[in-house]
Amino acid sequence: MEKVMLNNGVTMPVLGFGVFQIPDAKECERCVLDAIEVGYRSIDTAQIYGNEEAVGRAAEKSGVPREELFLTTKVWISNGGYEKAKASIDESLRRLRTDYLDLLLIHQPFNDYYGTYRAMEEANRAGKVRAIGVSNFYPDRFVDLAEFCEIRPAVNQVETHVFHQQEKVREVMEKYGTRMESWGPFAEGRNGFFSNPVLKGIGEKYGKTPAQTALRFLIQRGIIAIPKTTHRERMEENFNVFDFALSQEDMGAIARLDRGESLFLCHRDPESVLYLINYGKQ
Repeated sequence: MEKVMLNNGVTMPVLGFGVFQIPDAKECERCVLDAIEVGYRSIDTAQIYGNEEAVGRAAEKSGVPREELFLTTKVWISNGGYEKAKASIDESLRRLRTDYLDLLLIHQPFNDYYGTYRAMEEANRAGKVRAIGVSNFYPDRFVDLAEFCEIRPAVNQVETHVFHQQEKVREVMEKYGTRMESWGPFAEGRNGFFSNPVLKGIGEKYGKTPAQTALRFLIQRGIIAIPKTTHRERMEENFNVFDFALSQEDMGAIARLDRGESLFLCHRDPESVLYLINYGKQ
């Protein structure tokens, strides 16, 4: 497994397994166990996913030494602010059955995320978290936080895939040594992702699928990816992307697929913000 070095010297697998939208405890536990058996060592969860406990059980049952795993979780909006975030971090550690997290992110740039980040900095200094960062932070909010925090974000996890490549965002983050991490590397199948003729044509040259081609594109750009699937054969397929390299011509062709806009929602749209703030309150 290839790794990347974060801005604090911590190394992180460039490819991980995401558990978004796997709320069923038994199913999530099974998926994480399968992923670890396939070879994944980085597992990405979040407080709002409702499956931290399942991830923790699977990590424990896998038999893989804790130091060989890289566990990520995220603080949700409702836990925003120093006091709530501090308590939620300890709760996440309990649910994940671990003494420390490898990466902790602010999930969304809403509520008192400055207070949240201070709690995360404190957890980092206390040894509860090895690296901290953010998720879904647009350049303006990212720069504001990065300029006034004490520990600069190691990662910004954002929507990143061939149709929304976020090159300008990456350029801003690189000034702070912050790594881009892709959620939704397959765009959740939108825009005809899995049948895209460019991805399909390039993949055929290497005996790879459109999904493998798209993952390879991200990896060659130094972007961390966390594809999600509940099918073991897909886990194996997604993992099998380190035995080939795309040519500069291929990289250029895929780069031209960029539409420069989200396929999901805009974090600057008031209705989208309200939706996210109220998500999980039902």
